[in-house]
Formats: sequence, structure tokens, C-alpha cells
Amino acid sequence: MMQCNTVVGDIEGNVGKLLSGYEHAASNGADICVTPELAVVGYPPRDLLLYPSFLKKAEEALGTLTQATAGKRTALVVGTIGPNTSGQGMPLHNEAVFLEAGTVVVRYAKRLLPTYDVFDEARYFEPGGGPCVVQFQGRRLALTVCEDIWHDGAYKTSVPNYTVDPLREHPPFDTLVNLSASPFCVRKQEERRRLLGAIAASRGIRVCYVNAVGGNDELIFDGRSLHVLPNGAVGTEGQAFAEDMLIVDVDAMGRGAPPLLAPPEEAWRALTLGLQDYCHKTGQKSVVVGLSGGVDSSLTAALAVNALGSENVTGLLLPSQYSSGHSLVDAHALAKTFNLQTAVLHIESVMLAYDRILAELFMGRPPDVTEENLQARIRGTLLMACANKFGRLLLTTGNKSEISVGYCTIYGDMCGALAVIGDLYKTEVYSICHWINSRHPSCIPEHVLFKAPSAELRPGQTDQDNLPPYPELDAMLRGILEERLGEEELVAKGHNRETVRKVAKLVAMAEFKRRQAAPVLKITRNAFGMGWRMPIACRQAYEPAPPKQQQG
Repeated sequence: MMQCNTVVGDIEGNVGKLLSGYEHAASNGADICVTPELAVVGYPPRDLLLYPSFLKKAEEALGTLTQATAGKRTALVVGTIGPNTSGQGMPLHNEAVFLEAGTVVVRYAKRLLPTYDVFDEARYFEPGGGPCVVQFQGRRLALTVCEDIWHDGAYKTSVPNYTVDPLREHPPFDTLVNLSASPFCVRKQEERRRLLGAIAASRGIRVCYVNAVGGNDELIFDGRSLHVLPNGAVGTEGQAFAEDMLIVDVDAMGRGAPPLLAPPEEAWRALTLGLQDYCHKTGQKSVVVGLSGGVDSSLTAALAVNALGSENVTGLLLPSQYSSGHSLVDAHALAKTFNLQTAVLHIESVMLAYDRILAELFMGRPPDVTEENLQARIRGTLLMACANKFGRLLLTTGNKSEISVGYCTIYGDMCGALAVIGDLYKTEVYSICHWINSRHPSCIPEHVLFKAPSAELRPGQTDQDNLPPYPELDAMLRGILEERLGEEELVAKGHNRETVRKVAKLVAMAEFKRRQAAPVLKITRNAFGMGWRMPIACRQAYEPAPPKQQQG
């Protein structure tokens, strides 16, 4: 079971990795080597699939892999794309191809094509027409690809209610082989174990589930491939957030299942991998982080150091006359802990220059959020200048709570190439920082974790001047964004009606900002980004509910 980290579009590099893994499997006496879904082209390839030259390279790569199996006893099941030769529907299939002794034994086309959340496979692929069972060394192997197993009567899943259940249509088989590219979200592995355990136990079969690992743009794949025995027990589980080559006897208990990771550790490891691969796969070696002395920039810096090493992280401190003394102290303390290279750029003189330039135009109008936003935009400009001059990637530091309600400045603190913690609510940011400190005391300065959050754009400002306390806000946001609850349902959960209306209105009004925001590393089921498709010009999300009609 080859749990590998491929690069979208790098067919040559991916094939090299697959060949190396296959040779390792063959030299260790494996009967079959199985890759993740679309391992040849990387997942998700998206609109690369619209280019004929790309499709040609993928087919040539399959030929290379086929030749590699010639003269060897080890078969190879590889995930790739293939042409739809029926003449009807979309031009491609998402395939699992069984290669043995230099020949293509069978090409199985994925049957269930997800079109929800981050998935849009029906844009490119035509579903396969039927099941596939391969006879191999006295075994009957059912080939499936990712989503094909998520509509199973043995376990209630959250995916759409498909009209086809591929597993029920398979002829009798004793081993289920599934090639997967299953994006990570917190607690996803627990769900996978339950699903595959139910499938195995209800049918008395063995399961080999091979998952991708690595970060591809917003998506993070956590690996944790699974070999499951006929009684539903996990025989072997692949490493979390790392490549792994699992050599398993499908009939025997292996190293078993490790303890499930706690949510803070899962999120920490996922975001580290996502940031690491984003930089590696885009050719970036170093990053810039604006250090405000707050909890968000502290966690972002900590993740950057964990992913790239302190020598590749630069912290910029950009104080104004409104910055508190403790903010600078806290930022310097964090930088010292992580051994960061830092620079302090005072922005008061730039603010005064803006004031002079705008004085005549703004005459007679009192200072307001305009001047506050100018401070954030000055900081964004200087951060981008540093990133450009030194060839580094700028990381944004906003969390999901702020992004949800627009408590961020477009072209200001939203500047950057990647929103590392953009899928963490503020309360989760604190939770992860406390988890870090439980392992490494005072790694995040203690004062950072207990002072009132503030953008420090005016004297004495705190976030709670305009927002509900974060535990209350985050509970409402989860209801709105993840549970899709309306006003009445949120009020029934104990939230104040006027506060619900205010928060829902802020969420809707901030949509135009989110359209222009940096990509967000996805670690929850509902992240802002490719899976979030809300209109900008709309009212329903925040219009007051009409009065209830009286019963006659």
C-alpha cells in the first residue's frame, strides 16, 4: 500500500515516485502494489484535464508503468485518468488500472463522482458503467476508487444519497481494494475506521484502503491508509501526515491502529503539512509573518517554524502610536523563543503622510474606520514589500472567526499568499496554543493567551467592542456556516435574536472580501475557499425574519 505524496501536474515526477515505490514493493515480496487515486497526475488536477497535451502525457506515463511490471511477479494497481471511449458523456474516466506482467489487465472507471463541497468531478469525468472484480492468485479483488465505497448500507455516511451503490453490485469478492484521495478534516480518520470496519465485518471481507498524503493548494491529505480484517478490526494503519509504504498480509493482524489524535494535534500537524507542501510545491523556501503580539500571528509563526525551520521565517513588527507596549514585548518574546529574524518598522510617519494627503478631501469628516483601515493597509504594503524584495512568501494571520464576519481589512491584514489559520475559529486558535504550551511551556508567551484580543487601530480598542465574546460568536458561526441553521433555530439554541441577526448580516456582507482572500488551508468540513459558493449580492442571509402569522 503505497501512501505517497504526489504533485498535481508533475506527471514525470509522480511516475518516478511510483516506480520507486513499486520497485520497493517488488523487492520486499509484495504480490500487489496499490497507489492512491489519480496518483499519476496528482489530486485534484482540476482544469489541467482540459488540455489534450496533459492527457497525452498521462497515457504515456501509464505505458511506462505497464512496462515496469514486465518480468516481475508483483502486480501494480495505479490511479490515473483514461479516455471515455463510449462516445457519450464527458471525455474522461477516473480510473484504477490493474497492471500485471507488462500488460493492462483491466481499467476500472470510478462510478460515484462527488460534486459537493470541494469536489467537482462531474465537470471532467464520466462515471463508469459497472463493477470490476479481478481474479488474482486465488483471490477475488473488487477494485473501487474513493467515493465508490462511501455509499454503503452497512454504515450511514454524510455523502449524497446516490442512486447507485457500487459495492452491492459487485460479484462475490473477498478483498476490497480502494484507491483514495480523501481530503483531511478534523476527526475524519475516526469516520473512516467506522466505515471500513462496517464494510469488512458486514461482508466478511478484507479491505485495503490506500489514501493520498500531502498538501495540494487548499486541500490537505492525511494518509492513514487502512488495512482492515474481516472482523472489522484495523490490521494496519499508515502514518498520519507522512508518506508510508505498508507491506501487509491481508489475512493477518499487523501493527494495528494507533490512538486517534486529539483535535488540536490533528490540526497542528495538518496545517504544518499544508504550509510545508504549499511552499515546496510552489518553489518557495522562506516566508514573512507580521508579528502583532497577538495570538493569531503567534500561532501562524509557530506553524511556519515547524513547517520550514526558524531560519526560513522572518517576523516584521509594525507598531503605530496605538500599539500597546505589551504587544511589542510579546512579539519580541515570541521571536526570541523561535529564534526568528525580525525587523521593526514604525508606521506613524506613514500614517501622518496619509493624513496630510487626505486632509483637504476629508475636511469636515471625523476620523472613523477609514483611518483604522489605512493603518492595516500601510502594514500590508510594507509586508508585501519585504516579501517582494527578499523573495519570500507572505502569510496572512487571520482566523476563521474574523474572516467570517469581515473583521479584517482587504488589502491590509488580508494581504498574503496563504491563509494558514483561516479555517480555525478564534477559540480553536487558543486551544492549539494551549496545547503547544502543554508540550513546550511558555512557547507561546503566556500574556498572549490571556490579554483581550485587539486590532489596536484606535486607543483602548478590543475585538469585543463590536463583536460578541468569541465563545458565543464561534458557536453562532458554527451554526450558520456548518449546520446551516437559520435565525429561529439559532434563537432556539439560546442565542439572542438581535445578536444572531447582526452576526448573520456581517457574514453575508463580508463575502466580497472572502472572494479576494488568500487560499485557506482546509481542515474542517466547511472551509472558505473552493467548497464555499455563496453569492455576494444577496439579502436573505441577514434579512429580519417576518413576524409569525397568528393562528385564526
